[in-house]
Amino acid sequence: MDKDAALPAVTIKDVVKQYRVRHEKGRTLKELFLRQRIFEEKINALDHVSFDVTPGQTLGIIGANGSGKSTMLKLIAGTSRPTSGSVEVNGRVSALLELGAGFHPDFTGRENIYLDGAIMGLSREVVDERFDEIVAFAGMEEFVDAPAKTYSSGMFLRLAFSVAVNVDPDIILIDEVFAVGDESFQRKCLDRMDRFKGEGKTIMFVSHSLDSIRSFCDEALWLDKGEIKAQGAVDKVIDYYLWHVNEQEEERLSSFKGEDRDENRWGTGRAEITEVRLCGADGEQKHIFETGDKFRIRIAYSDREHAEDPVIGMSIHRHDGVHIFGVNTLEEGPAPAFLKGEGEVWFEVDRLPLLPGSYQVSVSLHNGDASENYDYHNRRFEFRVVEGPDVEVGLMHLDHQWSGWQPGEEKLDKEDIGAGGKGTGRLEAGEAGEAGDEA
Repeated sequence: MDKDAALPAVTIKDVVKQYRVRHEKGRTLKELFLRQRIFEEKINALDHVSFDVTPGQTLGIIGANGSGKSTMLKLIAGTSRPTSGSVEVNGRVSALLELGAGFHPDFTGRENIYLDGAIMGLSREVVDERFDEIVAFAGMEEFVDAPAKTYSSGMFLRLAFSVAVNVDPDIILIDEVFAVGDESFQRKCLDRMDRFKGEGKTIMFVSHSLDSIRSFCDEALWLDKGEIKAQGAVDKVIDYYLWHVNEQEEERLSSFKGEDRDENRWGTGRAEITEVRLCGADGEQKHIFETGDKFRIRIAYSDREHAEDPVIGMSIHRHDGVHIFGVNTLEEGPAPAFLKGEGEVWFEVDRLPLLPGSYQVSVSLHNGDASENYDYHNRRFEFRVVEGPDVEVGLMHLDHQWSGWQPGEEKLDKEDIGAGGKGTGRLEAGEAGEAGDEA
């Protein structure tokens, strides 16, 4: 066995990458000449990071913008150097980072292929062998002898991507580049990545698409402000990351009161909504829900001036302004006499039907014919719905069931359809046949 076979493909040991950021305060002309009021701040893009990547592993790297993900790949690619610590790489690296960074706009596509190949360490003979495949993969046969400056941005990136994936790398670094080209070319890119994975290549994949990380990667690493927060099984790392994101979002949403109080709240003031609180099943304040969760709104009010026939209303809008739902107490809630003085009412939904997205709540207190708004809070309370255990698409969940029939079986009677219950949205294997047998 090759003695190098047991070596990690990539070893990151106690790496620090520090940048200096220059800040300039507002200057007078005199200060401009004297170069005063300038100071530098040192920022650690990576802060004492250590981990190994084993040969053949597909590692997904996740985290917010500015967490150090792209910096990490640049260090491994060799386009940047660590401030301290060490980066060891065993094998040929193909970096799909800043595609086309080595291309010269005045050179033809053909010349740039040889230039980029040389930058990646390929001899002219090797590029000769792979030239036709590179051009065909990019779909650039008609344009390969035109100057790169005449290419569209999509053509430019397709050619750069094609060179990068045709150098027979041992280690592939990918930084959010699967949006290259049209739908057909994107599929070719994904097919090539699947082929690399099947060949046992080592792949490090940075993406904000958690679904892509789940489906493509063997392991995940979460970077936050230059530090490793979690590494290991993909689902566990992503769940931990989402919990952190939701916690931050909950804190932000708990203080959300619209963009501007004067523009988002108005009324005559004869009666007042004193508090609005979004809650979960336990009555505690909450702003992150899953589809199917219990959803409650607590509305506290004060009617000290005995306003005429007070009615409380609420509505829900999607973040883009689409009106989802609206209702008030006039027909189905507490009678106007109940709303005199001070008190609170609750709006409750046993199973929230909304699918993942951002939503805003409006709450109003007005008279019976809505000719006078006492207090109107326009989209001042925001909440988010995140994906639950069932994956569905669209705007909202509908309680539903599936039923089935196959030739040779007795057809289901109308009363038998849906007998399995509402809202599961699933038909287990063999269920249709069993239902037919019972009918």
